[in-house]
Amino acid sequence: MGLFDRIKQSMGKTRANVSDRIDQLVDSSPVIDEGFFDDLTDILIMADAGVKTSEMIVSKLREKCKAENIKTTGPAREALKAIVVELMGSEPMRLESPMVVPVIGVNGVGKTTSIGKLASRMKTVGRRVVICAGDTFRAAAADQLTVWADRAGVPLVKQYEGADAAAVVYDAVQLAKGRHADVLIIDTAGRLHNKAHLMEELKKISRVVEREFPEAAVKGLLVIDATTGQNGLVQAQVFKDAAALDGIILTKLDGTAKGGIALAIRGELGLPVRYIGIGEGLDDLEPFDAKAFVDAIF
Repeated sequence: MGLFDRIKQSMGKTRANVSDRIDQLVDSSPVIDEGFFDDLTDILIMADAGVKTSEMIVSKLREKCKAENIKTTGPAREALKAIVVELMGSEPMRLESPMVVPVIGVNGVGKTTSIGKLASRMKTVGRRVVICAGDTFRAAAADQLTVWADRAGVPLVKQYEGADAAAVVYDAVQLAKGRHADVLIIDTAGRLHNKAHLMEELKKISRVVEREFPEAAVKGLLVIDATTGQNGLVQAQVFKDAAALDGIILTKLDGTAKGGIALAIRGELGLPVRYIGIGEGLDDLEPFDAKAFVDAIF
């Protein structure tokens, strides 16, 4: 399948929840009225786009319909798609060399698999990649990462469970520099029950990178599980406060009817989606394409 078809397949549940309901709304109300805008807002909110972002999108649609003299719901539907595409944007992650990519997210969101896929993708485009098993807290985290590093064919730096994460990062930086690596991808601990400890650990890792690898661009990626809904927005806010983030990796789109969380994160936090996970295979991580994403939903 082509990229659009793969995204469309993974977004099937969201499309059924959003597009079908909008189609029903268009069919039942061919002429635009205030009820149309209210119902459309409700549909977006129920798809986890968030109240603030949903109201902002519909407000822009209302203005566009007035400015362009759109009177019927069919053309309004197309105008809605254009507004969402513009909101989401397509901003590919700028690959620099050298570059350090801390990958952040709570346990269970698909962080380990995303790291393996990201490493494989970057290697495919000719980048020399090293992975660091910086999550020394979770049992078997390094073992799982070893499997994905082997699949991607890239070196992994790890220590024993419970080791100081900053020490592991130090070793990884030395290896990356010694091998003239283009990209160092760092797995980080994913626990939110102690926010202060989490922030301090991320700061320690950042200090090691700044001290030992000052020439490297640092671009953090936050992994969000699309099925977590508005909880994903809460996670994004916490991690945004704790670390410098370049964008989002959105996973498990095939398991949710509420893929609108991507809109909420973009609308409320300004974080762009850089990659989306559309399957379990090594190659199933794709750069985010706003038009393909919106077309798949609608």
